[in-house]
Amino acid sequence: MTTVTAPPTPRKQVARLAAQHLATLQRGYLADQSREVAALARLRRGAGREAGQLPDLWSLIDTGPLHAPLDGARPLNENELVRAEDALHVALTLWALHQQSRPTGMHQADRQDSRRGLGTAVRRMMKPGEIDEPLRKRLVRAGTAPDLATLALRLRDIVVLLRREDIPLDYALLAGQLYTWQWPGGADIVRREWGRSFHAWHDKSAAQQPADDPPTTGDEATRNPDTDKDAS
Repeated sequence: MTTVTAPPTPRKQVARLAAQHLATLQRGYLADQSREVAALARLRRGAGREAGQLPDLWSLIDTGPLHAPLDGARPLNENELVRAEDALHVALTLWALHQQSRPTGMHQADRQDSRRGLGTAVRRMMKPGEIDEPLRKRLVRAGTAPDLATLALRLRDIVVLLRREDIPLDYALLAGQLYTWQWPGGADIVRREWGRSFHAWHDKSAAQQPADDPPTTGDEATRNPDTDKDAS
């Protein structure tokens, strides 16, 4: 019996591309390679700022694989690419801030035996068995941000605290969540994921279950780039 593997969704493409960039940058930075050390310094300046404000970063975040994926996935259309680029920018610049002067990798993949989602990371800053209400409210405020720029700033505040405590985060997972967050209904999906991660941080069997890309309607609908004139 032949198993048919579905091509990755746009969200999964974004998360995968983020993971590839992070692996290269983090490995080089920890090895004190000058190119990656310089790249991290440039990325760090973008933390909490919109992607379009810093053209200097465009060459650091190659989104080419989203235009021409190699594994049967369709290329992203214009609306999807804009959201993907913004999600990658926020995730990688926040990682650069988190990684600064840390001797170990602050991007670590989320696994069932080692949870690394945002909710889990915030929960790990609290004393066992206690809920630190100011910290919890920071996570809630991030989830209720009115736009991506505000969300990036609120996440920046959380990342500064995580860096102080040497608590890692899965920034590829975060990149996928930031992509989903920008679509209609996406913020609700991501808030639920962060909430599950927060409450299940101590349960090694509790999976972080990222949703597929949320359905969209009207002008925000995903279009086939072969038939969408706006995507050309």
